[in-house]
Amino acid sequence: MITSEKKAEVSKDLRQHDKDSGSPAVQAGIMTARIAELTDHMKAHKHDFAARRALLSLVGKRKRLLKYVAEKNGDEYLSLIKKLGIRR
Repeated sequence: MITSEKKAEVSKDLRQHDKDSGSPAVQAGIMTARIAELTDHMKAHKHDFAARRALLSLVGKRKRLLKYVAEKNGDEYLSLIKKLGIRR
């Protein structure tokens, strides 16, 4: 589970204005942090199939969200994936 401090840190780096908490960039950043935590969990607990399902669900949601960002603004998409460190 991602802590509220970690969420605040992620949103501080990706937000567009002071009270931005729901923009696609912030949502994708929070999902990326949750995916990283679940990935570490899965390395230790290989047979936790509920966590595996949650991980795959999150990856799919993030993929759809990034697809939306790419359709709206390609330059913003490229800068977002660079900030998040995904799709090398």
